[in-house]
Amino acid sequence: MSANWGKHLQLSIFGESHQSAVGINIAGLPAGFRLDEAYLQAFLAARRPGREGTSQRRESDQYHILSGLYEGRLTGAPLCVIFTNNDTHSGDYRQLANLMRPSHSDYPAYVRYHGANDVRGGGHFSARLTAPICFAGALVMSILNTYGIRVDAHILNIGKIQDLRFEEAKMAAYDDLYTKPYPVLDDQRLADMLETVKQAASSQDSVGGSIEAMVSGLSVGLGEPFFDSVESTLSHLLFSIPACKGVIFGDGLAMSSGYGSAYNDPYQYQEGQVVTLSNHNGGILGGLTNGMPLRLTALFKPTPSIARPQSTINVKTHENARLALTGRHDPCVVLRAVPIVRAMLSIGIYDLLLERYGGEFHGFK
Repeated sequence: MSANWGKHLQLSIFGESHQSAVGINIAGLPAGFRLDEAYLQAFLAARRPGREGTSQRRESDQYHILSGLYEGRLTGAPLCVIFTNNDTHSGDYRQLANLMRPSHSDYPAYVRYHGANDVRGGGHFSARLTAPICFAGALVMSILNTYGIRVDAHILNIGKIQDLRFEEAKMAAYDDLYTKPYPVLDDQRLADMLETVKQAASSQDSVGGSIEAMVSGLSVGLGEPFFDSVESTLSHLLFSIPACKGVIFGDGLAMSSGYGSAYNDPYQYQEGQVVTLSNHNGGILGGLTNGMPLRLTALFKPTPSIARPQSTINVKTHENARLALTGRHDPCVVLRAVPIVRAMLSIGIYDLLLERYGGEFHGFK
């Protein structure tokens, strides 16, 4: 399995959902940077299950740093971090050795790895692997913050319940996002979102949704077209998130049926700075950042693990079968995916910055 990513910031993830631990090895971090433990813990808590509308698997997500840190500061050597798995109910997955869960990785993984893959909790395909990815993203985000770069995200919709978009909300709403149980710009809509999730779960079903993200404070010209454009780099990471089925930059979906006169972003000087009067392209032109906020939407499918009986196959007997899943599953992955999206974007942006400015990113402007 491919578990490595990055040119200048290099990540390698390891572990499986019901093995003893999951973890990540991170190379390319700046020596001397001081770890903000409180920031990391708060960020990881936003991904943790156990809250309303999420899986009841309870992992503390207490990380253990094995190397790369000395007296609270990064040493410049690869940083290795693990998260132990303590609340595993492996018996819930005993029947899945032969019964393939619809819309899961089970069947293609069974064929690709000759049935040797660990199916418990999804094994290496599990969203449990996003815990160490969130650690890496939070660490990188704390570095980006020192350079005035913000990576924000919120739940845009769950089912048919839609939140405001960033451009519709006041800046003050961004600052309050991460003090909420779930980040939304319009608090009144969260209750309806949670009710949608509750109704899906009570019907032995699940529901999909989307997350809008915005990166502000970026300089002009990040990216390496053609094949390492900003869109290519960030999409690569976002599509690595389990259940992510689409990424839209700016107003991309609406633009596909619109006209240039409506969706071009005219330039203007304001106080000596170049700006665009609109941002339909989401801050990216020709695969490069244009100095405007980078804006995208990540789309997530409904969780495939549902208790409702479904048709499937038994790969041992080569017969058709029925499957009703038991165990602990998120009825809506979007509720826990906001920090994962922020983490992936931070990782991608940091790698793009290192590509453009080199070194250890110190002194970048």
